[in-house]
Amino acid sequence: MSRRKIIVLGLVAVAVFFLFYLYGGSATPAGQQPLGRLDSATLASLKDSFNGSARSARLIVLVSPT
Repeated sequence: MSRRKIIVLGLVAVAVFFLFYLYGGSATPAGQQPLGRLDSATLASLKDSFNGSARSARLIVLVSPT
């Protein structure tokens, strides 16, 4: 196999991976709340939920595809 074919196949594999990562959907395990998106409309709700559970451990994880 030529070097050019290997590079093209590698780029196609990376493109497919990123398309699946960005648009493949999401699922959560049973019993866990569904994943949410953080934007200006949901920020107040997140703040209230975070401050309302001061007696328990709290963790915010921000994940970005870039």
